[in-house]
Amino acid sequence: MISTWRKKRASRRSNSKKQIEEKTMELLMVPSHFKCPIALDLMKDPVTLSTGITYDRVSIETWIENGNQTCPITKKVLTTLEPIPNHTMRKMIQEWCVVNKDHGIERIPTPRIPVTSSEVTVILRKIESCCKLQQGSESSRELVMKMKKMIKESTRNKRCFVANGAGKILSSTLLGFTEKSSVYEVETMEEILSTLTILLPLDGESKSILGSKSSLNCMIWFLKCGSLSSRRNSVFLLKEIMRMEETWRVEELLKIDGGLESLVKLVKEPICPTTTKASLLTIYHIVNSSQLSNEKARSKFVDLGLVELLIETLVDCEKSICEKVLGILARICNSQEGRKRANNYALTIPILIKKLLRVSDLATEFSVSILWKLLIGKNDNVVLINEALQVGAFQKLLLLIQVGCSENTKEKASELLKLLNLHRGEVECIDSLDLKNLKRPF
Repeated sequence: MISTWRKKRASRRSNSKKQIEEKTMELLMVPSHFKCPIALDLMKDPVTLSTGITYDRVSIETWIENGNQTCPITKKVLTTLEPIPNHTMRKMIQEWCVVNKDHGIERIPTPRIPVTSSEVTVILRKIESCCKLQQGSESSRELVMKMKKMIKESTRNKRCFVANGAGKILSSTLLGFTEKSSVYEVETMEEILSTLTILLPLDGESKSILGSKSSLNCMIWFLKCGSLSSRRNSVFLLKEIMRMEETWRVEELLKIDGGLESLVKLVKEPICPTTTKASLLTIYHIVNSSQLSNEKARSKFVDLGLVELLIETLVDCEKSICEKVLGILARICNSQEGRKRANNYALTIPILIKKLLRVSDLATEFSVSILWKLLIGKNDNVVLINEALQVGAFQKLLLLIQVGCSENTKEKASELLKLLNLHRGEVECIDSLDLKNLKRPF
């Protein structure tokens, strides 16, 4: 009781102190030349334009990014869009903050000077020349590491590198190393992959270069033999490449020994949730490609035991992963061999029924689609139908139609209900969907 009273008293004191500081700030006049002409606030990173007027960096860069090429005050056309740091003004503002610290004014930190387009161009040219001249990997790696450090410093630096074609040059450099080197310059390539990941999303030209046969071979090699970080970076880039939905890329990937196996291994032995999601998305784009390519890919994935692995993953996974897994299963079950493997696995029907109306609308649509492909056919599988009835499929599908769903899902659910209704008399339905006593083969 006493401690509660003391806490309340301390809270009242702190609130009153804050109010006093706010009133003091209101009474304290900030010199007009310390204020940004755009934001009208104290400048934290003063920069001067070619017209001689000083602004806060964030405000003037936003002005320029919106397409303006004139000075907001003088209305004159800017001869250069690169603002120059005003160190004198910044030091004056910092000194003023120190003098008025008793009034609650905090000293503004000295900002990092952002990289300029000219500096970026110099670094990228050096990286290009190192690759062309086949200079030592150490000098190339140092340049890429320097570049990565600059990109990490601020989003502005990242935008500057992206605008100057960093993605294309790094992709070309990686391709150059894979084509010209008899032995992989592992450490340099790891740095390039890491930097490319930071630059995501990449432009179309960069992705086209990374989608070449040599680059794909390099990334698959890292997936099989690389460190955890390089495996993670490789699958992030593969996801970007496969998203382009070009048939020849999938064909090239299918030709690489151990390519699909490496993706399945990342799902089976996860590094982190983001890596698992990237692996699943890559697999989804592969099985969702053109008819000829995805038939080959589906067949290979089925042989690798992906169907059983995905169903086991569904037992306990987060929403995002669940949706991706169900999306892949829906594609794989388009093939006869995929449906056969799913039908023969004990957990398939109970898990799919469990996911109905439980995860998301998308997961429900995928689950209904898979059930429709497994149960509706020329030779209806009575064993699977009875199993579906035992775990409450009829009630859940009926509820789904009542609460509402897309037309396509509603049509499939209706067909499933008609089929299940024919066998309802043969099986006593249970209300519970508890899977605790279900025998799991893993």
